[in-house]
Amino acid sequence: MHVLGHLSVDEFLRDYWQKKPVLIRQAIPGFKPLLAADELAGLSLEEDIESRLIVEEGATGPWEVKKGPFTETDYRDLPHNKWTLLVQAVDQWVPEAAELLEHFRFIPSWRIDDLMISYATDGGSVGPHWDQYDVFLLQAEGQREWRVGQMCTEKSSILEGPSVKILADFEENDRWILEPGDMLYLPPGLAHWGISQGECMTYSIGFRAPSSSELLERAIDSALPQLTEDDRYSDPDLSIQSSPSEITGHAAERLKSLLIKAIDNPALLKATLGQLMTEAKYDEQAPVYEVTDHDWADTVNTLQEADQWGRHPQARFAYSIDDSSVAFYCQGEVVRLPVSCCDTIKQLCDSPYFDSEWLIGSFVEPETKNLLSNLIFCDLIVAI
Repeated sequence: MHVLGHLSVDEFLRDYWQKKPVLIRQAIPGFKPLLAADELAGLSLEEDIESRLIVEEGATGPWEVKKGPFTETDYRDLPHNKWTLLVQAVDQWVPEAAELLEHFRFIPSWRIDDLMISYATDGGSVGPHWDQYDVFLLQAEGQREWRVGQMCTEKSSILEGPSVKILADFEENDRWILEPGDMLYLPPGLAHWGISQGECMTYSIGFRAPSSSELLERAIDSALPQLTEDDRYSDPDLSIQSSPSEITGHAAERLKSLLIKAIDNPALLKATLGQLMTEAKYDEQAPVYEVTDHDWADTVNTLQEADQWGRHPQARFAYSIDDSSVAFYCQGEVVRLPVSCCDTIKQLCDSPYFDSEWLIGSFVEPETKNLLSNLIFCDLIVAI
């Protein structure tokens, strides 16, 4: 299913992605919610599922935020309107929600974060705010009015008092009312404000956007083991200074060159992204990739117990290719394999489902057999 409506993928990436918002009417014609409002509330009662309630006029002041898990009493105590329930990572608990994310793989899958579902009563909102990541807002049920405003940064002023970041100033530039099946794309940093028109549900497809500090820390961690005591600051081009105490711009440039050289390694940078972006959203709940020895015959016997297999809902796969190897990333770990395994690893990462016959027939090298065995016995690939 093509969810970009009148736009081609090329047009969307060229004109809108991380540039400006776009409204796509009937991105998914006739779309029906994947679960009812009471089922969504039921998820929020579970301890393992991240959820929030935002009440615009709460007991402790405007924009009161409560964190789950909730109880039925919590819901009975809510006002009749102007509140919103947010349930994070529904794709990890509802298979149909995970399937919905497959429609957004025109963006690299390692960038996709999760599907959040919000239910709001009449007038429900989380206030004018901005996000540091791209988001597609798919209307699932009812109507929601979306207002978009100015571009924001960390320096943008927010209201004092509320425990959720609400913009102190919202400069409206446009507004739309979304019906079921309509979708609004918003780039990072764009102020927006959604207000429910009656009861409604909205699906938010968010994307991972690690900060430069996270990426730099990971890149340095990866580079450090490869550095030696011979890698030192040097200044063979040194010239006489009028003040011997000054740290000059030339010195800063030498340091810059030294640091760039330390991480100027495409394989290292790919691994930095691969390991960081495949880490599980919730470590304590997700299966872990562990390397152990398995008899291939045991793996084949297990695979023959079901015709269809697929990624665990909380499994994250990616890969990168170098001249001599292919690196497979899973749950923050990296497995390096011969470059001859590239086609198999590509399909493993690109496809959500696999035939048991394909798995048995495609993983033929000793390295890939061991990889598949570990994925099966760590429950990262499961029968469906």
